[in-house]
Amino acid sequence: MIVDCAIYRDGHRSEGPEDFSDALSEARAAGGFVWIGLHEPTEREFDHVTQEFGLHPLAVEDALKAHQRPKLEVYDDSLFVVLKPVTYEPETDTVSTGELMIFLGDSFVVTVRHGEGGPLKAVRQRLEHEPDLLGNGPTSVLYAVADAAVDHYLDVATELQADLEGLEAEVFSPDDGGSRNTASRIYNFKRQVLEFRRATGPLALPMSRLAGTAPSWVTVPFVDDRARPFFRDVSDHLTRVNESVENLDRLVSDILSAHLAQMSVRQNDDMRKISAWAAMAAIPTMIAGIYGMNFDHMPELRWEWSYPVLIAVMAVLEVLVFRLFKRRGWL
Repeated sequence: MIVDCAIYRDGHRSEGPEDFSDALSEARAAGGFVWIGLHEPTEREFDHVTQEFGLHPLAVEDALKAHQRPKLEVYDDSLFVVLKPVTYEPETDTVSTGELMIFLGDSFVVTVRHGEGGPLKAVRQRLEHEPDLLGNGPTSVLYAVADAAVDHYLDVATELQADLEGLEAEVFSPDDGGSRNTASRIYNFKRQVLEFRRATGPLALPMSRLAGTAPSWVTVPFVDDRARPFFRDVSDHLTRVNESVENLDRLVSDILSAHLAQMSVRQNDDMRKISAWAAMAAIPTMIAGIYGMNFDHMPELRWEWSYPVLIAVMAVLEVLVFRLFKRRGWL
């Protein structure tokens, strides 16, 4: 459905006519641009927008079906950018992503949002309170949306880092390090980091192209040259995010390896203890087994002190073996 439609002239908003074609003509005549926002539009709802603004059918297909990687594509009459806003739920420790498509032309911006967590409403409100920035045209909208999404990436990375520190403390805690649920929690955390990575990693090249730092053969039209320093700032922030994601992924892998190593060491300790107690139990079992055989002629079988002597021998051997295992750390 259509969430908002307005014409912006010199950085100030005015309500546009209901007909998109009239709105576009009015905006071009006044030197402004049209900004149309849609949320999960149907194919029928989007057909009218496609016809009026001449959007490329391949980009329209991507915008309707969603499930796209972050990317930037250049067509004859427009620019198509895909962003993936990210939200983090600390209660459930889950990362969820939405999708935000931006069509950018000489005098129009069409934004299509799928899922929740998109920054469009806040971005529109902020831009409408900054007419100097909004007066730079459609490029200012693309910059503001990308900047808001990447800044939120930084917030999510900080929250994930805090949760990872808590998980690390749990793994190396002498009390909870061997919890049965720890490995599953680590693996689930790694899945969330990978989901986050899918949103931030592929966006690096599009931001470099918008910033003008990519090779010259991939220069981007419809982007004001004065905005390129701003996109470089967004690209720098994105680089920080990707470095944080790489560190998180590496650390969580190290924590998982450390946890598995701890579990292996504890299992070895348990096996040594079991083996030590089994060895101690074998001494009286062996002696009792020998003297439990039904033979008439055995040493000391008829001796009056045989029983107490054997009990004493077993006790002494048990103490000696116990001290030996204790000294070696098996018990």
